[in-house]
Amino acid sequence: MPPLTEGRTPGDFLLFEENSHYSREVATIAAGADLEPGAVLGKVTASGKYVLSAQDAADGSETPVAILLSVAAAAEADVVNAIVMVRHAQVRRFGLIFDATWSSEALRDTACAALGNAGIVAI
Repeated sequence: MPPLTEGRTPGDFLLFEENSHYSREVATIAAGADLEPGAVLGKVTASGKYVLSAQDAADGSETPVAILLSVAAAAEADVVNAIVMVRHAQVRRFGLIFDATWSSEALRDTACAALGNAGIVAI
């Protein structure tokens, strides 16, 4: 029997969320990359869509504001109805997926502080 491999799940990073899924929203992930649960997202100001937050972006997505909870196969097209964590949550920092531009611990500290401003505490 071949071994089974489980992909990433919210259990890899999510420690606490508010009751009745208050911490979550349904969102659109912009086309451009396949993303896994735990991806740190920024919101593009012009479109309102979420993308992997890149520190050097200049479209609003440079500020981390959410964390992806569901798989988003967005390499070819936008993913609608993705579930994102946007408020009142506690996450495991080392379970998060950052864009390569958040290359040092100091920069990731900055990203986690921005998530904290959104009400997502990374420990």
